[in-house]
Amino acid sequence: MAFQEHAAPLWEPDADWKQRANLTRFVESHFEGKTDEKISYDTVWRWSVENLDQFWRAVWASGGVMSSSEYTRVLSDSRMPGAKWFEGAMLNYAEHSLRTNTSTGPAIIHLNESGETGEIGWVELRRQVAAAAAALRRLGVKKGDRVAAYISNVPESVVSMLAAVSLGAIWSSCSPDFGAPSVRDRFKQIQPKVLVASTEYRYGGKTFERREAVREIVASLPTLQATVLASSSTKPDGLRQTVEWKDMISGGDRLEFERVPFNHPLWILYSSGTTGLPKPIVQGHGGILLEHLKVLALHNDLKPSDRFFWYTTTGWMMWNYLVSGLLLGTTIVLYDGSPSYPDTNSLWTLAESMGVTFLGTSAAHLTACMKAGIEPRSTHKLVALRGVGSTGSPLSPETSRWIYTAVKDDLWLASISGGTDVCTAFVGGSPILPVYAGEIQCRCLGASVQAFSEEGKAVTGEVGELVITKPMPSMPLYLWGDSDGSRYRESYFEVFPGIWRHGDWVEITKRGTCIIYGRSDATIKRMGVRIGTSEIYRAVEAMPEVSDCVAVDLETPGGPPRLLLFVVPSQGRDLDQDLIAKIRAKVRMDISPRYAPDEVIGVPSVPRTLNGKKLEVPIKKIFMGADPEKLVSAGAVADPISLEYYVELSKRMGVARKV
Repeated sequence: MAFQEHAAPLWEPDADWKQRANLTRFVESHFEGKTDEKISYDTVWRWSVENLDQFWRAVWASGGVMSSSEYTRVLSDSRMPGAKWFEGAMLNYAEHSLRTNTSTGPAIIHLNESGETGEIGWVELRRQVAAAAAALRRLGVKKGDRVAAYISNVPESVVSMLAAVSLGAIWSSCSPDFGAPSVRDRFKQIQPKVLVASTEYRYGGKTFERREAVREIVASLPTLQATVLASSSTKPDGLRQTVEWKDMISGGDRLEFERVPFNHPLWILYSSGTTGLPKPIVQGHGGILLEHLKVLALHNDLKPSDRFFWYTTTGWMMWNYLVSGLLLGTTIVLYDGSPSYPDTNSLWTLAESMGVTFLGTSAAHLTACMKAGIEPRSTHKLVALRGVGSTGSPLSPETSRWIYTAVKDDLWLASISGGTDVCTAFVGGSPILPVYAGEIQCRCLGASVQAFSEEGKAVTGEVGELVITKPMPSMPLYLWGDSDGSRYRESYFEVFPGIWRHGDWVEITKRGTCIIYGRSDATIKRMGVRIGTSEIYRAVEAMPEVSDCVAVDLETPGGPPRLLLFVVPSQGRDLDQDLIAKIRAKVRMDISPRYAPDEVIGVPSVPRTLNGKKLEVPIKKIFMGADPEKLVSAGAVADPISLEYYVELSKRMGVARKV
């Protein structure tokens, strides 16, 4: 995915588009040092990271943040970890999410793959949150308590979250496709007082019964005082105190908010957790509020007139990101089901029928659409759609071009890359910049993103470690249960002390765009030259004969490393010797002969995390003899069975004994 300096952009915003952008108004109102000359995005970005106090004060003002007391300073301690933001401020995330008083559009549109749809207006949403908050209060929930949820992406999830955090309680959720052991590993760490649970969910045209899983989860959580049954057709037996959802929202209670300090815990998210127990990441009311006001308004350009959709489950940070669209008075669209049911056109059909203006999904899903040969521009009327977001893994140049040839030519493609750790993007879209194939438009405002060499020096035009050199408000307050902060420091600050190392390879190009090259701990190195695995994926997955692939580079003591490429052939194709030869030739031609795979092995699927990232490092360690049970948290894997195939394959190949 080498940078093409003279490549033509796929799309450029016209003057009217730029003038309507929230970012333009923000710059005109708050950028200090503006002149009559045209101001470049890069100039504004540099101001935002070199003047953190000024920038975040401007975000506070433009976002209309409500606080019952004045903050003393924007940033009183800039160390990482440990930065102190907006001390003295007292606010509540839920209060900001429910402050819209317009009746011109719904707050929530919800639908599922069965075709059932519905809307919830702003007045009704506030009523339901008030009633649910009162019910939680009667169940004994108070500030600092944890409310956990095992729930689908349905309105009950949003209402429950807003109700809990309105009280100053701490929210945490898993989607019901998680197995009971995975949920137990997460929720036992945080000791919730109330569980909100779905006893079934639907995916791919099938209904999955979860009553037994709910029973197991409840039995594993001795701190639970009640279970709220949401989206349930049947009540599980053997539970402690239960409350039906209809009773949770039946009241006409007054909507109240517990204003809390800026750094009061808002919710707990979980890392991918490929080793050990998942990290419980605690993020704060103020940090998330400010960061999401910034990224959704300035980088996703959301307005009250928009309908914002991102395909996600409640187990991925993109659900939290989606729900924060309410902060801007934007209508959010919830979908419960598979993105490929009944066919690959599913999300495009959703966008057409619901009038979605900004549609977000994963790079893997967009690539699947391209490989399926669909052409939404010919089959759907996507009149309202103006933006497409992509995340989860690097978006290839080929898929970027497909968006403009097969979906819509006048469309803003906003690829983003960030992490659960900060619940936002480090690099992402800008409504005032052009779009180039395979490149992310910019470094996000307020995010001091650099590419570091092995020596810890910032580099441009070279691949380096993605680092953050200055604090961001949404960085974790701490990891739950990490009393001395050691796990937090080891997770992000061990390689470059005082600098956040995210674990991705990134290139910051000469034009200021960014290219993500995959995880830095899955590097391939030959003769001193490193590449990210995504370069191999770009070459191989462009072949029509290949559906998917994953590469691992095995170190062998006393011998050269061995590059194994696992390939999922396209439907109807076999991985025969001719195709293997074509794959090797493709890598030699597109990248370099030094990176041609030593072995090409056919597999039924590629294991991925819940947010779509390929599990390169666990596969590598399996083939180096690691114990799979100690290596990977099953709850981090979208399809745990897919990883079992590699365990058996490593035994058959005898690779572990050779290494």
